[in-house]
Amino acid sequence: MFAKTYGATTLGIDGVLIEVEADVANGLPKFEIVGLADVAVKEAKERVRPAIRNTNVNLVPKKVTINLAPADLRKNGSSLDLPIAIALLEAYGFLPKDCCSDSLLAAELSLDGQVKTITGILSMAILCKELKFKKFFVAKGNEQEALLVEGIEVYAIATLSELIDFLQGKIKLKPAKRQKRLSQDMQFKEDFADVQGQFLAKKALEIAAAGGHNVLMVGAPGTGKTMLAKRLATILPQMTYQEALEVTKIYSIAGLLSRDSGLVTKRPFRSPHHTISSAGIIGGGTIPKPGEVTLSHNGVLFLDELPEFSKSSLEALRQPLEDGEVMITRVNASLKFPSRMILVASMNPCPCGYKYDNTRCTCSDYEIKRYTKKISGPLLDRIDIQIQVPRVEYKDFVTDKKAESSEQIRQRVEQARQIQLKRFAQAKIVCNAQMSHAMIKSYCKLTAKAQDMLGLVFEQMRLSARAYDRIVKVAQTIADLDNSEYIEDKHIAEAVQYRNNFNLQEKI
Repeated sequence: MFAKTYGATTLGIDGVLIEVEADVANGLPKFEIVGLADVAVKEAKERVRPAIRNTNVNLVPKKVTINLAPADLRKNGSSLDLPIAIALLEAYGFLPKDCCSDSLLAAELSLDGQVKTITGILSMAILCKELKFKKFFVAKGNEQEALLVEGIEVYAIATLSELIDFLQGKIKLKPAKRQKRLSQDMQFKEDFADVQGQFLAKKALEIAAAGGHNVLMVGAPGTGKTMLAKRLATILPQMTYQEALEVTKIYSIAGLLSRDSGLVTKRPFRSPHHTISSAGIIGGGTIPKPGEVTLSHNGVLFLDELPEFSKSSLEALRQPLEDGEVMITRVNASLKFPSRMILVASMNPCPCGYKYDNTRCTCSDYEIKRYTKKISGPLLDRIDIQIQVPRVEYKDFVTDKKAESSEQIRQRVEQARQIQLKRFAQAKIVCNAQMSHAMIKSYCKLTAKAQDMLGLVFEQMRLSARAYDRIVKVAQTIADLDNSEYIEDKHIAEAVQYRNNFNLQEKI
C-alpha cells in the first residue's frame, strides 16, 4: 500500500526534484499532505480526488498520507498534482507498481481530469536530463518548451485517463516531436539610421554594446535620450545558445514565455515605470520571483527619468550591477538570480530639464539638489559611461546624408565581441565589463604612454579603485573596436572622456 513517483518544482530559476510518496492504510478516511507544502500544494488533494473520480476510477475511502521529500524544502505551485495522482493510484493497486520509476511528471489537474499547463517547464526538463530520467510527462501545450532540451523523451498528456491507459498498457503514446519554428531574426522596428546627429551618444552606445558597459545619458527633454536607448538592443550581438537558454528559463519561470515562441533568441529589453518598487526591480515575494534586473539578463534594462525612481529602488541596483547576480533572502528561502545586463539610464539635468539653457531654466539650486540627490555616488561609480546628450542642431535635421544603420554598427560590435570571446575562452565570461580586477591585470595590456596617462588621470581626478577598473575596461573595449592588441593612450583618453564628459556631482 505504498508507492513513490517523481515530480518537480522550481526554486529560483532552477528545477528541484521532489519525491512523492503515497501511503494508503486502514483507518478513518483522511487525506493528508505533509512535507512543507504551501497553500497551492495542499489544495492538490481537492483537485486530485475529483480528477480521479471523474476519470471513472472509484477509490475506497481510506487513510491517505502524501509525503513530499525533501521535507525541509518548501514546495509551491501546482506542478505536483500529476505525480500525486499517479502515486495514489499505484498505492491503491490500480496501476502497476513502479510503473513511473524512470519518469518525471509535472502538470496541474483540473476537477474533470484534464491535464493543465504550468510555468517553469524548461527548468524541470533540464533537471530531467541531468538526473537521467527516461520519460518526462507534461501537459499538452508544455511539450514544445520541454523539447528545447535535447536528449529526453517528452510525452504530452491531455487527460488523466489517457495517462492511466498508457501506464496500464491499454494504449500506446508516441513521444512528442519538436516542431519547426520560424527562427527569430534580428529585424527590429527601430534603427539607428533614424537618429540624426548625436554622434558622441551613438559612439558611446556602440562601446556599451561591444563591452557590456552601463550608460547614463543626461540631457534636456526632446534631445533623443529615449530614442537612443531603445535602439541599443538593435546593435547587440546575437545570443549564444547558452545565453538564450538562460533567458528562456527565466521567462518560463516568470510565466512570460509564449507557448509558440520556442527558444528566446532576441536579447531582452525591459523598461519599467518609475513607480516600480525595489522588490519589482530585484525580485521578491514569499517565494522569491525574478525582478526586472533578472528579466533583463543578457539584455538591456532601461530606466527612463532616473531621479523619479525611489531611492530604495536605485540603491537596490548596487549588487546586481557589481556582481552580475542578486541574492534575495526571505524566511522561506534564500535564492540567487542572474542579472548580467546593460543598464541604460536617462535623466534631465534639473526638474524643468533646461539647466544648460539659462534663458529657460526656472529651477532653484535647492530644487535641483533635491531632484538629483536620489542618485548616490556609489551608484554613479558603477556606471561606466556618463555622457551629456546635447540639443540636436538644425543642420543635422535637414542634411541629406544618411546616418549609419544598426546593421552596420552591429557588425563592428560583433567583431569586437569575437575578440573578447577568444580572449576570455578560459575565464567563463563573455565581455570586458565582466572582468574582475585580477582579470584586468591579466588580460589588459597597456602601453607605457597609456599607463602614464592613466596615472595622471587617477591622481588629478582622485578616482576610486572601482572607477580605475571601469576606465580600463572601457578603454579595452575601445581598443577592441579599434582592433588594437594594446590599450594606447588615445583609448584611455577616450574612456576618460566618456566617464567625465561632465561632472555629474558638480554640474547637477
